[in-house]
Amino acid sequence: MLQMVSKNAARRRIHVRIRARMGGRAPAPRLNVFRSLKHIYAQVVDDTRGLTLVAASTRDKEVRKTLKSGGNVAAAKVVGQILAQRAIAAGIPRVVFDRGGYAYHGRVKALAEAAREAGLKF
Repeated sequence: MLQMVSKNAARRRIHVRIRARMGGRAPAPRLNVFRSLKHIYAQVVDDTRGLTLVAASTRDKEVRKTLKSGGNVAAAKVVGQILAQRAIAAGIPRVVFDRGGYAYHGRVKALAEAAREAGLKF
């Protein structure tokens, strides 16, 4: 009998595989993305020290003022721009993109492209 795997469990498995490929070889901090139905979160993580260096999400006060909804492409673009600005201000010009097991499409793609346009290199 086949056992059904939830969408989230499959995503987590893919994410682990992506992280394993990055593991230890990353020349720069990792830009991690998490997407929920209502919000999108992004953070720049230094895996060698286990620290979150910079973070941005649709739940930030300055982001919420400009958005009607946190679960759409427009919101992802704003989060990508703000994250890139914060990272560059913190002295982090280059990151490795970790899509978190999500397809590079829609909100994840919008966040990545907005961060690139704002000057973050990956």
